[in-house]
Amino acid sequence: MLSIVGTYENGYLKLDKDYSTNNPVKVIVTFLEDVESKSENGLALTDFSFSKSKKNLQNFKGSFSDTVIDERRIEL
Repeated sequence: MLSIVGTYENGYLKLDKDYSTNNPVKVIVTFLEDVESKSENGLALTDFSFSKSKKNLQNFKGSFSDTVIDERRIEL
């Protein structure tokens, strides 16, 4: 396995150094900076917020985990 750094811009990947091969090569591209991207189910990381959850539960009295377990038991 070989790692080469590059830059992705406007749908194109430019490698910082040349790599030549006579055969097609599978690659994995990892975005190292924050990239807003929706997953297949339409959720993004920004859809989850600890502060929003904390605010929504500020008046909740009881055990949140027990409530979730009870709700899931009802669904069975």
